[in-house]
Amino acid sequence: MSKFSISINDAIDQLKKETDKKFTVLINNCTMSIEYYAPEKIDGQTPHLQDEIYVIASGNSQFHRDEETVECQTGDVLFVPAGMEHRFVNFSEDFATWVIFYGPHGGEKSSL
Repeated sequence: MSKFSISINDAIDQLKKETDKKFTVLINNCTMSIEYYAPEKIDGQTPHLQDEIYVIASGNSQFHRDEETVECQTGDVLFVPAGMEHRFVNFSEDFATWVIFYGPHGGEKSSL
């Protein structure tokens, strides 16, 4: 594994080594971090301090964000501003996602 690239297989292997967690941090650079997240049965997330992007790596799910629910599947991209309630529900057993946190605590100014 390099400091600037990561394969899906490396992410899965690293997560398996961290048996007490549902996510693993793979790359950190200043305010940006990239994680691999594979919840089991329940997504117990709470709002985060930074803006985040999800790139669905495998499986499918429903995603609740604020007052909206969308279906998502492998390859889809989701955005969540800092501090917003969100979670994955009704996800498949093989569900996993890349998570990219970035920017200052409190998030960037949003135009969305």
